[in-house]
Amino acid sequence: MDILGIDHVEFYVGDARQAAFFLCTAFGFHVAGHGGPETELPRQRSLLLAHGDSRVLLTSALAGAHPADGYVSRHGDGVGVIAFGTGDATGAYEEAVAAGATSVEAPRTYKADGESVTTASVGGFGDVVHRFVERHGAAFWPGAIEAQPAPPRTEPELVRAIDHAAVLVPAGELEPTVEFYQRVFGFKLIFEEYIEVGAQGMYSQVVQSPSGGATFTIIQPDMSRQSGQIDDFLAWHGGAGVQHLALSTDDIVATVQSFAANGAGFAETPGTYYDALFERLGEIDLPVDRLRPLGILVDRDHWGQMYQIFAKSMHIRRTFFWELIERHGAKTFGTSNIPALYAAKERELAGVRDAVETGAIGAAGQL
Repeated sequence: MDILGIDHVEFYVGDARQAAFFLCTAFGFHVAGHGGPETELPRQRSLLLAHGDSRVLLTSALAGAHPADGYVSRHGDGVGVIAFGTGDATGAYEEAVAAGATSVEAPRTYKADGESVTTASVGGFGDVVHRFVERHGAAFWPGAIEAQPAPPRTEPELVRAIDHAAVLVPAGELEPTVEFYQRVFGFKLIFEEYIEVGAQGMYSQVVQSPSGGATFTIIQPDMSRQSGQIDDFLAWHGGAGVQHLALSTDDIVATVQSFAANGAGFAETPGTYYDALFERLGEIDLPVDRLRPLGILVDRDHWGQMYQIFAKSMHIRRTFFWELIERHGAKTFGTSNIPALYAAKERELAGVRDAVETGAIGAAGQL
C-alpha cells in the first residue's frame, strides 16, 4: 500500500475555536482554513491549523448525527482521524477493506479551481478512523475547507512535521492491533520493548509504514503490575486512543522556550537526571546547561541522539498531550528516557488521581 506519511490529524473537540486559540497562542499554529455549514461539510464547524508541515484539523459537531458528537461524548476532546497521504486513495481504500478493515466512507473526490482531493476512510483502533488522502494541487480540501491566508509571522516556524503517534490499547489488544496494521496497511514492526516505571509495567511495539512517514508506538499496560497512567488514560478516555502526538523540531531549546513563554506547560525533570547524564551517554551535542532549566531529556541509539520533552495535558480529562522531539540521527524513541518521561507524567497526574479518589472530580477525569 502506498502510504506516503501522515497527511493531517483531525481532532474531534467540543469547541473548535477554543481549541484553536490554545494551539495558535501556545504552540505557534496559525489558522489556514475553515469549513462549516455554508460549505460542503454540513453539521460541523472545522478549523484547519498549520505549523511547518504539520496540519491539524479541529472539528466540532453542530448536530448529533456527526461522528464528532458521539466521540466527544464518549472520550472528550481527542484525535478522531489520522489521515494518510497516498498516491491512490481509491486503491488504498479497496486494498484495506479487502484485507479486513471496516469501511467508514467510500471514495469521494472534491474539486475546485482545477485542483482535486480524493478521500476515503476505514476504521483503525478504538474510535480512531484512517482517512486516505490523494492530492492533486495545493488546496487542502477543495470546496470543503476554504483556505485562509497565513498571518505575518513574528518568529520562525519552530516545528516541522508529526514525528509519531503514541497509541494506548487495553491489555490483550497490543498484538492484535500490531497485526492489523501489518496486514491492512503494510506497516512493519520496527521496535519492541518492555518498560518498567517503578511498580508499573507496559509493553510497547512500534509499527511504521514502508515509506517511514507514518509511525505508531502502540502500548498496553502490564496488568500483573501496579496500575498507573496507562490505566488512567484507558479509563478516562474510555478505551483505546491516541495518548500523544510528537512534533519534530530542529531546535528544541528555542521551541520549548518559545512555547513556554506563550503559556504551554512542560513536564519537570529532576536535577539528578542531568547529574548522571555524562556517565550514561557520554558527550552530547547540546550543552547540558541549556537542557537542564527546561527539563529536556536526552538519549541515543545506534544511529544518533534525540532530545525530547512532554507538554502538560490541557484536556479536562488529562488524556491527550503533545511531545516535542529533535533527532540527531536517532531512529528510535528514547528507551532509557521513557521511564523518566512517564515518571514525570505520573507526578502530573498524581493530583488528578487524588481528586478522583476524594470525589472532587469524576472517574472520567471531569470536573
